[in-house]
Amino acid sequence: MRLLRTIFISHKHHLRNSKCIVSSLVSHYSSATKDSDSEEPHSTRNLDQPTASWSKYANLYDAPVAQQRASDEGDEKEVEDEKPIQWALSLRGTKKKGKAKTQWVCYNCGYSTGQWWGTCPSCDLTGTMKEFHESKLSDADSNRAKSGLAVSEDALGLWLPQRSDELHPVKLDEVNRGFDPHKWRIPLLGSLGMEVSRVLGGGLVPGSLTLVGGDPGIGKSTLLLQIAATIAKECNDGEASSVMYVSGEESLQQIGVRADRLGIKSNIYLYSSTDIEDILKKAHRLSSRALVVDSIQTVGLKSIVGSAGSPGQVKECATALMRFAKMTNISVFLIGHVTKSGEIAGPHVLEHIVDVVLYMEGERHSPYRMLRAVKNRFGSTDELGVLEMSQSGLQAVSNASEMFLTEQHSDSNVLPGIAIAVIVDGSRTFLIEIQALCVSKLQVPGLSSGQVNGIPANKANMITCVLIKQAGLHLQENALFLNVVSGLTMTETAGDLAIAVAICSSYLEFPIPKGVAFIGEIGLGGELRMVPSIEKRVHTVAKLGYRKCVLPKQAEKAFEAESLGNMEVVGCKNLKEVIDAVFRRDN
Repeated sequence: MRLLRTIFISHKHHLRNSKCIVSSLVSHYSSATKDSDSEEPHSTRNLDQPTASWSKYANLYDAPVAQQRASDEGDEKEVEDEKPIQWALSLRGTKKKGKAKTQWVCYNCGYSTGQWWGTCPSCDLTGTMKEFHESKLSDADSNRAKSGLAVSEDALGLWLPQRSDELHPVKLDEVNRGFDPHKWRIPLLGSLGMEVSRVLGGGLVPGSLTLVGGDPGIGKSTLLLQIAATIAKECNDGEASSVMYVSGEESLQQIGVRADRLGIKSNIYLYSSTDIEDILKKAHRLSSRALVVDSIQTVGLKSIVGSAGSPGQVKECATALMRFAKMTNISVFLIGHVTKSGEIAGPHVLEHIVDVVLYMEGERHSPYRMLRAVKNRFGSTDELGVLEMSQSGLQAVSNASEMFLTEQHSDSNVLPGIAIAVIVDGSRTFLIEIQALCVSKLQVPGLSSGQVNGIPANKANMITCVLIKQAGLHLQENALFLNVVSGLTMTETAGDLAIAVAICSSYLEFPIPKGVAFIGEIGLGGELRMVPSIEKRVHTVAKLGYRKCVLPKQAEKAFEAESLGNMEVVGCKNLKEVIDAVFRRDN
């Protein structure tokens, strides 16, 4: 559009000034005459002569006319008339140079946008958007620019196939021929290693790319430093089985102090760098068994436009590390920052590139940490690892149910509102404690409707409404508080019955007898429904020494012929039968 507008303006301008047209034509077609003010019309032009002109007055924009008029210093008006011609000439003969591109990048999560925002749209933090100017690469710079795949190939060098004919499809039976999956994985020894191996699906897979995320201060760096020590524990100097720990956030002295506090003295090589190309070359030279990068938001590629942590940098760095891991069979661990909503900072393509995504969860003031897999190409995502943070680092919890339970007193009349739920997470069964508190709003003026921790608010509201409608409890006059011990978030429907019983216990001010567990889902009609893996749950309760287990009536027949020791199985159809069976003075 700008070009057409320029043609129109020039056309209009020269129609008004015919002297300019004639003098231009004379200067262009007459090499012998140098007088630019000649008004003799040249009508002998060959109309059949081929020309590259795209307009009737295209010859006005040729270089000889522009140069001759620019050199004429005698007439100021002609110099002014020259400006649109020179502009059109530059538009036609040269390429438009790249302008500086302005990007606003959030220094908390790495989100980038072309305009300023007072609050980051990704992490909802205020005042974190910083301005960056990115100039477009010239042709020479773009030829020198490297993507993540190119960087990893340069680091590998001769390890890559040199000819395309060396790559060919392979049959599935030939790939698995002589392959032992039990010896394929790298074993992680010790109690902590076994807990992490359970989450990974049985051990560390060579050449895998694992991303570990979690809140700040949750223990991500401590966990990976201990895993690195576990991998390199039986490695000796001189063997091609060392571990390289790279940090872009800490100095070598800071990492060394933390390793000394954790009692780590293994074959670990520490390196501090933010250049991913330099990191890959160093790791390739060491022939490490594993590589730890802390963190993916602090490293970058010099050939990629943008600061470290930007979506483009995160994507290209992850691609380079993925390619490096697959070609060298070196396991790579990445630490990822999370946003305010709990998601990995950066583009979602990062979680698609990696093989395994692990999340560390836990309350800030609680020593317990839960490690779970949300993506695992080599195993199940249902496993849960339970760890405890101590002065010597993270340790595995042998009996995970102990962290979810508190000491109870069967003869106490001041501990109502406590019930035990049985949940299954992966291959493990946990007994967790549900706490409820009902307080009358009339006794405490200005009291809110309550608060829920560890239980979805919609689930708590639904169970409360069912108790009001089906069990006849006047809970609408009370403020309800619910809590799950040790900061665990319970989303499984098998804990519905324990939540309802805890609310009833607090409302009736009747403590639940010691040694009673509850399993079952509650329907809107107040009925109890079956839940998956109920046999596994009941056997776990029996092994822990509980004397009574309340569950749906349909499951009671399945345990009549089984020996469960001294434990009694009580089947109930609805909430009214549960209240009659539990809240009796003879229990």
